[in-house]
Amino acid sequence: MNRLRRVPLDVWFEPVVILVIGIGYFLWYRSTTLTATEQASLGWGNLQTTILSHIKLTVVATLIVVVVAIPLGIALTRPAAKRFEPIAVNIANIGQAAPAVGLLVLFTFWLGTGFRTAIVGLVVYAILPILQNTIVGLRQVDQRTIEASRGIGFSAARTLFQVELPLAVPVILNGVRTALVILVGTATLSTFIGATSLGTLITTGVTLFLPKLLVSGAILVGLLALIIDWLGRLVELAATPRGVS
Repeated sequence: MNRLRRVPLDVWFEPVVILVIGIGYFLWYRSTTLTATEQASLGWGNLQTTILSHIKLTVVATLIVVVVAIPLGIALTRPAAKRFEPIAVNIANIGQAAPAVGLLVLFTFWLGTGFRTAIVGLVVYAILPILQNTIVGLRQVDQRTIEASRGIGFSAARTLFQVELPLAVPVILNGVRTALVILVGTATLSTFIGATSLGTLITTGVTLFLPKLLVSGAILVGLLALIIDWLGRLVELAATPRGVS
């Protein structure tokens, strides 16, 4: 019982919100009258394909960002590359500063339309939170802890992997969660460059003036973002060493 009380409130509250919104949407969907186009778009066969395509975009982009941003963040906290940190962060910041649609369109001129272009645009757009959180997480590790580790004979690499990274995990994973939520929302824009996503429902709803389809797309994107954020929170809790908050 005491263990349950120590679990943060958001871990319990977020799934309740997801459940309430999900049940509310389902009841509305069952009771409302849909046009033929809405029925076709929201039929389980098409909807399943659309949701899976959206998840695929999000997951692939996130994996690439993690593989790029975390090692880069680690490198930039090492003394040899420390002077390059402002340059790297400013370059990564360009992705956040540029409008997402404009970024995707620019990459379309270079790479054409489709899944690959959407992934490149999403990676550029979401790299900053993970890169910045990796740097911040490692920088906040107490220097005395690092010196103590080196003092008992740990090498620089062993200190990094057994001391610094475990202590920086909460901050790094928080950056990953932020990037995931950003990617879920931004992936809807990939529909403009020929990549299937839940944005297809939204753009179809706007183009054909089908409010129910538009609302459905927006709710499903919101639910997906909440679910992924909650799963990320669970991973964050599981990966955080005991005694580190």
